[in-house]
Amino acid sequence: MTLTYERTLYPEIEPYESGMLDVGEGHSLYYERVGTPGAKPAVFLHGGPGGGMSPDHRRQWSPDKYDVLLFDQRGCGKSLPFAEIEHNDTWRIVADMERLRAMCGFDKWQVFGGSWGATLALAYAQEHPQRVSELVLRGVFLARAKEKAWLYSHGASQIMAEQWASFTGLIPETERGDLVKAYHARLTSDDEQTRLAAAKEWSMWEGCVATLLPNDALMDSFADPSKAVPFARICARFFMEGFFMEEAQLLKNAGRLKGIPGIIVQGRHDICTPPASAWELAQLWPEGELRIVHDAGHSAGEPGIIDGLVRATDELADAR
Repeated sequence: MTLTYERTLYPEIEPYESGMLDVGEGHSLYYERVGTPGAKPAVFLHGGPGGGMSPDHRRQWSPDKYDVLLFDQRGCGKSLPFAEIEHNDTWRIVADMERLRAMCGFDKWQVFGGSWGATLALAYAQEHPQRVSELVLRGVFLARAKEKAWLYSHGASQIMAEQWASFTGLIPETERGDLVKAYHARLTSDDEQTRLAAAKEWSMWEGCVATLLPNDALMDSFADPSKAVPFARICARFFMEGFFMEEAQLLKNAGRLKGIPGIIVQGRHDICTPPASAWELAQLWPEGELRIVHDAGHSAGEPGIIDGLVRATDELADAR
C-alpha cells in the first residue's frame, strides 16, 4: 500500500516580532511570533528536553489564521545562559509559558508539542486547563520509568543494535547498569573534552531513533556541538530527576484534560516514543483523537507526520 499525503509545511515565514524575556533566576528566553497579530493564538513547544526551535517549526500553521509564539526553553537555542541546567525543570518552564502568554495578551491558546514538547504540553494543560483551547501532540512521551528504560536500558537497543553498541561503548561496563547516571556524570564533568564526547554520543543515539529511515542531515545536526551540548546536558538532567514529576503523573491527572479537544499524531514505527503511550493517554482523554501514521517514525520532518500536524492545525483553525 502506498500512502500519499496532501498537507505540506506552509511557505517559509519570518517572525513579525522577536526578543528576549527575562524570567528570573538568571534565565532569559528567546521568543518569536509569527503569523497574523490578533489571529488564533498558539504556542509551539520544542522537543528535548534541550532541543530548540528551527525555521521549519514556524511553518506548521496557516499564517493567515494563527498568531503563533515559539520560544527556546531554558538553556536551549538562543536562550541564556547556554546549556544551563540550574533552575531548569518542568514546572519552571510551565511557569515561563504563563509569563509568555501574559506577555502576548492571550486569554488562552492552542498548545502544540512533540516528544518532550508533548510531555510539557500535557503538564501545562493539567496545571492551567483554563488557558488551553486545544492540544496538538506528536510522539507522546509520558515521562514514566518504563519509557526511560525503553530508551536507555532494554527496548530500543534491540532494534538499533549497532547504534546501541556505539552509545554504550563510551561507558565502562561497570557503569552500564545506569547509563543515564553515567552520561550525566560526564556531561557535567569539569573536562571539556569529556563533556563534548558524551554530548555527541548521547545526541547521536537520540538522532538515530528519531526517524523511520536513516537521515544524514538530521544526524549531522545532532553532531553539531552547539546543539548536542545543550540537548544532552539538559536531557540527561531531566531523565535523572524523573522529569520532576511523580511516576505516571500525566496519566493519573488525565482527568484534568476534560473538555479540552485535541489531536494526537503518532508514528506507528516510532522507536523513540512507541505508540503504546499515545494509546494509553487516548483511553483516559475522550476528547483526544489518536491518529496513527502507518509509515512514520518519531520525527516531525517525516511526510506523514507533517501531513498529520498541518492537517490538525488546519482543522482547528476556526475553533475558539
